[in-house]
Amino acid sequence: MTRSRLRRTAAIVFWPVLLLVVWGELAPHPPHIELETSDKLLHFLTYFGLAAILAAALGSGRALVCAVAGLVALGGALEILQGFVGRDAEWLDEAANILGAVAGAILGLVALRLLRPRD
Repeated sequence: MTRSRLRRTAAIVFWPVLLLVVWGELAPHPPHIELETSDKLLHFLTYFGLAAILAAALGSGRALVCAVAGLVALGGALEILQGFVGRDAEWLDEAANILGAVAGAILGLVALRLLRPRD
């Protein structure tokens, strides 16, 4: 897959994934995932994936920094809104979102660098 095709595909895939995350965080009774793990890990992995997709779509630079900051702000807003839909808002969930977003963006940039054609 060429780098430009990867960027286009990531840009397209990001939006439905983001909508699924928003729905999952705001649904009063989201589907229950039976895992022997903490919900903080799920928050981390969710925002990790979103930020990695953003890194693939945007590459490095100011656009990615702004997009990841927006993703972190959205995560915080969703945590606050959960209190209005009968769910519990937790600061530790937002901390996991932040850590996941930063780690995902960094790993996404590393992956892009590794995929860069050699001269």
